[in-house]
Amino acid sequence: MTWFLIKRIAATVPVLLVVAVLVFLMLRLTPGDPAAIIAGDAASTENIRQIRESLGLEEPLPTQFAIWFGHLIRGDLGESYYFKMPVVELIGQRLEPTFALATATILLSVLIAIPLGVLAAWRHGGWLDRALMAFSVLGFSLPVFIIGYLLIWLVALKLNWLPVQGYVRIADGFVPFLRHLILPSLALSAIYIALIARVTRAAVAEILTEDYVRTARAKGLSERRVLIQHALANAAIPIVTVVGIGVALLIGGVVVTESVFGIPGLGRLTVDAVLARDFPTIQGVILFFSFVYVLINLLVDLSYLIFDPRIRY
Repeated sequence: MTWFLIKRIAATVPVLLVVAVLVFLMLRLTPGDPAAIIAGDAASTENIRQIRESLGLEEPLPTQFAIWFGHLIRGDLGESYYFKMPVVELIGQRLEPTFALATATILLSVLIAIPLGVLAAWRHGGWLDRALMAFSVLGFSLPVFIIGYLLIWLVALKLNWLPVQGYVRIADGFVPFLRHLILPSLALSAIYIALIARVTRAAVAEILTEDYVRTARAKGLSERRVLIQHALANAAIPIVTVVGIGVALLIGGVVVTESVFGIPGLGRLTVDAVLARDFPTIQGVILFFSFVYVLINLLVDLSYLIFDPRIRY
């Protein structure tokens, strides 16, 4: 177990290194000059050149990378071109809204999707099963921003139940914090619910055909115990796996959702940094998201030990 942890943690280093190199090269090789954006439309060529020199963009690419990577291994992600502050502090300021949105989305998705998937598997071929499959197709087909705008139009504008946009920190009141979080969480969780429910349905439906499930029913166990203690418990590994894989969808959805609902999180920060060609901020946020994704995958692997004691690393 300890050796497995050491190997997995060590494996994250080359992964993050490859991500750092790819992000660095893609930003430098794609069109767009951050110095021109900073200087403004009326700037002369000489002004833009001076800004490029001050930012170190006139250096050869290997030199730029060596300087940036040298700061990176010391925990310094550089200073934002656009926001004029250290990227580490910038990420720290924007972390709470994104963490709150992601946590609410995961909890909402799991609490809705798993019971739906179990019930659909139990009533395999019935109306609930067909309705779930239709919802899954719809959830995968509709983009997050479409769902977001529909929710804003119906719930916020027509019914006036919840705020249209914005974010309130939890320290400023739990009820306002929750009211501003409901709509974006619902919009972001649609595709996540569809994914988890579909995998749960498939996994539980397969388990319900096993001999030990028929034996449990023959012994007179209630359907509730059969579904929870036998079917759902033995289908936990694929469900946990898809929850972990769905984090990638969640990261991509956060960028869109925060832009639609005006949430000042890491997703909105990414959009602003891309528009401003803010290289240090884009690199820092992508590396942070990559680290979170690797960490989630590690936790998913470790959770297998809990759900299936036969697994040994």
